[in-house]
Amino acid sequence: MVNRARFLHAAGYAVLLIDFQASGESPGKAITFGYREADDVKASLRYLHQQLPGERVGIIGTSMGAAAMILAEPNVDADAVVLEQVYPTIRQATEDRLAIHIGTMGPWLAPFLLATLHWHLGIYPDQLRPIDHIGHLAMPKLLIVGDRDRDTTLPESYAMFRAATGPKELWVVHGATHVDLYGYVGADYQIRVLDFFDTWLRRSPN
Repeated sequence: MVNRARFLHAAGYAVLLIDFQASGESPGKAITFGYREADDVKASLRYLHQQLPGERVGIIGTSMGAAAMILAEPNVDADAVVLEQVYPTIRQATEDRLAIHIGTMGPWLAPFLLATLHWHLGIYPDQLRPIDHIGHLAMPKLLIVGDRDRDTTLPESYAMFRAATGPKELWVVHGATHVDLYGYVGADYQIRVLDFFDTWLRRSPN
């Protein structure tokens, strides 16, 4: 996320980068695919509003980060959000990844793997369904997806977009898999994201 922070800072935005629990230098025993990471999103937003009272706030979340942001509702006090490559449900995410690594038999193993979630992490698959929450987020949303992404497939991304309420935009990056989309398209990413944030964070919406 550092390169994103650099171009946002160059455009005049204050930027906060965070580690999720059990990631980077933050303590924790295991990631939870966005469930407990949602608490990190809430804490970060509280910090921002304390440090910069009255300022509009935007969020960029990629993959699990986007899921954590969605799962943090109804406590997402932000004015515009960019969501990249976010899975609709942990079941679909698991099936997709097993299919990539094992083949056609992979999705058949998903129920057995998901059955261990509560034993390992103390959470249930039904608690990891961003698609059930995205429609409750009222702020403007820009969803960015890759049309060759096998970790979060294009039909899954379309389903997430349909479930979202407006204002909303969808940008399909042609040829992109589950990669760093800024690194993949470069200047086009800067243009799209800055235009989105400038519209909703700097100018009064029409």
